[in-house]
This record gives sequence, structure tokens and C-alpha cells, in this order.
Amino acid sequence: TIPVNATWAQNGVTIARGNGQGGATNQLNQPRGLFVDDDQTVVIADCYNHRIMQWKNGDTTNEQVVAGGNGQGSGLNQLNNPTDVLIDKETDSLIICDREYGRVVRWSRRSGTTQGEILIYDIYCFGVAMDEQRYLYVSDTQKHEV
Repeated sequence: TIPVNATWAQNGVTIARGNGQGGATNQLNQPRGLFVDDDQTVVIADCYNHRIMQWKNGDTTNEQVVAGGNGQGSGLNQLNNPTDVLIDKETDSLIICDREYGRVVRWSRRSGTTQGEILIYDIYCFGVAMDEQRYLYVSDTQKHEV
């Protein structure tokens, strides 16, 4: 928990590039949700580039595409406007809100993974969270529910 009397640094630091809008790996295009795990790995839903980007703590030059990045589409190797992402340490995977195709996708973080698997279909998701018991919470902006 954050103490009531906590103070914050007044100067922010850009950790995920600042090279303007674009599709290169050193650029983002409408980044939406992000997640920081306990080893300071940052994953970002790079919405209009249809991919999930990853940065390691302190390394601002070796960003990488860890899901999607194969153009906009409905294939299991593609994403279409992802809006949120989290890291599930238990399964070593990403859980992704793939908004425009109305699905929540699990994408393994293991080397060689080229596609995800659909966990939930027919949901216009925007946000995703997981509690300590590994229950998954997903917001649906069309049905106005979580």
C-alpha cells in the first residue's frame, strides 16, 4: 500500500520511447493499457500498430514486439486494436484485450511463440485485470459490464 504521506518525484522519465507516432519498434501509435510486473518488465498495448511491445527495466533501446505485429487482422498471429495487457506469471503468458475482434487472447511469452489462443470471444473489451487468486476481470464497453 502507498502511505498517506507519500511524496512523488516532480520530474517524470520517458521509459517507452518518445520518437513520435509511428510503426517502428522505437515508436508507438496510440498506446493504451500497460502493465509493469515485479521485475520491472513493462508491456504496452500499442493499439494502432496492432501489437504488444515490451521494455525491460532501464533498457530504452531494446524494445521488442512480443505479440501481434503481423498487421491488423483476425488471425491468431494478429491483433486488431489491442487496448490492454497484463502478464500472467503463473502461465508465463500475456492476457490481451483484442478489442476490434471482440476477444481476450492469451499469448505465451516463451521463445518461438507465433500466435495466441482465444480465452473469451464476443466481448468488446477495453480493460483487463487479474487478482491474486488468478480471477480475470474484463470490461465490456458494449454491454456496459465487467
